[in-house]
Amino acid sequence: MNWGRIYILIIMTFSISLISNSCGDKEVVDEVIRPVRYIEVFSTGGNRVRTFTGVAQAGVESNLSFKVNGTVQKLWVKVGDRVKAGQRLVQIDPTDYQLQVQQAQAALQQAQAQQRNGDAAYERAMQLYENRNISKSDLDAARAAAESADAAVKAMEKQFELAQRQLNYTLLNAPIEGDIAQVSVEVNENVRSGQPIVSLTSGSQIEVKISVPEVLITQIREGHKVTVTFDAVPGREFEATIIEVGVAAVEMAAAYPVTIRLDRADPEIRPGMATSVSISFESTDHRERFIVPSSAVMEDRQGRYVFTVKPVSEKPEFGIVHRRPVSVGELTAEGLEILQGLKDGDWVITAGVSRIADGQKVRI
Repeated sequence: MNWGRIYILIIMTFSISLISNSCGDKEVVDEVIRPVRYIEVFSTGGNRVRTFTGVAQAGVESNLSFKVNGTVQKLWVKVGDRVKAGQRLVQIDPTDYQLQVQQAQAALQQAQAQQRNGDAAYERAMQLYENRNISKSDLDAARAAAESADAAVKAMEKQFELAQRQLNYTLLNAPIEGDIAQVSVEVNENVRSGQPIVSLTSGSQIEVKISVPEVLITQIREGHKVTVTFDAVPGREFEATIIEVGVAAVEMAAAYPVTIRLDRADPEIRPGMATSVSISFESTDHRERFIVPSSAVMEDRQGRYVFTVKPVSEKPEFGIVHRRPVSVGELTAEGLEILQGLKDGDWVITAGVSRIADGQKVRI
């Protein structure tokens, strides 16, 4: 028996096995997660009441700040305090600004003294010139010196006024009557100009801001009556009126801001409460339909369909694709009518539909 040949065959068999395993490892391909774009759809036909969520806010919300830098020296208010117009709220250390006022005042007094000397010198020069004791050029020089002293006084007066204004800016007062909603600083804290110090809310009528999808915004009008409910006040409904309708989408989203004001003030309602706003949409066309871009509708042997996506709960930036059979209507200027197969709030994929399938994971 040729043991050498047997040994070589064993080595070759082992090598071929390793090569096969390594090739198998190379065939493992990472999962490809394709990005898609979607729109949230709502029925645009028929008479229906739709609900939108929002947050209550005061009619006037002001974030107050200093116009100068400094260190907080006194703090007279806390969250929840009711303040009157002109009431002191916060003060920063005025020492540096008081010194600037004193410096500007001293410079002004010096300029005023030079002005008096210049005026007196000019008067003497005029008398001497009338008596022909000095030349015309000497008179002109005296007049120029007096005018220069006058200009210096005016400049120093502006500097003194500016220094006084800077000193006044070290005290923050309430511009209107209202409630302190937030205090963002503590005593001895350094603050800069423009930094929010105190949030002041005012106005007895509460307002609510909501976002309305683009397919519904054309049906929203100022003066439209709506109903508002608050989670913190269960069992009660509040009448309100739409006062503002946005004309531009919010942060590149397909939704527009709408502002609603309660018709009557209520002590139980406070800014920051979660709200639900019910709006009645009426249409002369009682047939309910959804409008989607025509590119979102696909067709195969099983019929027409669209893809919807639902976000993954643990990773909302990803979603799972679902195929939805649909019944289509007419092609309008806004898009293609979907008569059956969708419901309010569905996320319909509008871009990337040709490269996805039912059950696929995608990036939203």
